[in-house]
Amino acid sequence: MKLFVGLGNPGEKYRANRHNIGFLAVDRIAERNGFGPWRKKFQGLVSEGSIGNERVTLLKPETYMNESGRSVGEAQRFLKIPLSDVYVFHDELDLAPGKVKVKTGGGNAGHNGLRSISAHIENEYKRVRLGIGHPGSKDVVIHHVLNDFAKSDREWVNALLDAVADAAGYLAKGDDARFLSDVARLFQDEPEKPARKAERAPAEEEPRAPKRQASGPHPAGERASKRQSALAENLKKWLGARKSGDGSS
Repeated sequence: MKLFVGLGNPGEKYRANRHNIGFLAVDRIAERNGFGPWRKKFQGLVSEGSIGNERVTLLKPETYMNESGRSVGEAQRFLKIPLSDVYVFHDELDLAPGKVKVKTGGGNAGHNGLRSISAHIENEYKRVRLGIGHPGSKDVVIHHVLNDFAKSDREWVNALLDAVADAAGYLAKGDDARFLSDVARLFQDEPEKPARKAERAPAEEEPRAPKRQASGPHPAGERASKRQSALAENLKKWLGARKSGDGSS
């Protein structure tokens, strides 16, 4: 069994924060893979299910970010899950938006949720680092992570969450490298679809305009022109006849 932990803060006001992308990731995994309903357990919310042939428990700690380790430690000990089978999904300032990396252990880079988990279960668990980008200044980091994703971010965030959820079966099997390559492939494909449609539309329309310009006169226009020429010729003859009659009288 694997334990997939999403990090975030509980409550509606934090739901769409950048800091809550871990919660969003495990929510999407549950949705895409038909997991059971969320229920309170281990000082958090738990959902259980399978991805392929692998059993997975999803956990969203409700202890707030800085105390995430209390919930994760309780779940890990009760379920007797080795540290190598604990995957923690979290926001990563040091990765560009949409980039994903997986690492085992290492430093916590100032992330209080990871620091708390390391204090409760040691450090050698897996971290699924979900890039949210750095605001550029340390002074605005807290504002950046504790605010919602911008409207302009929604497309790539949704595409990323779908890619993570669809590739999660490889994490469940312990194939971290294949998970990363699949996420990269799925994430790159998804945002390009609207662009490809936009590129095709003008290409389909452009050939039609030259055809209309290159075509000759419409047949109905030719017939009308011939009728007008015949009427003009008859009128000319009739006026000529009138003049001849007037001169002889």
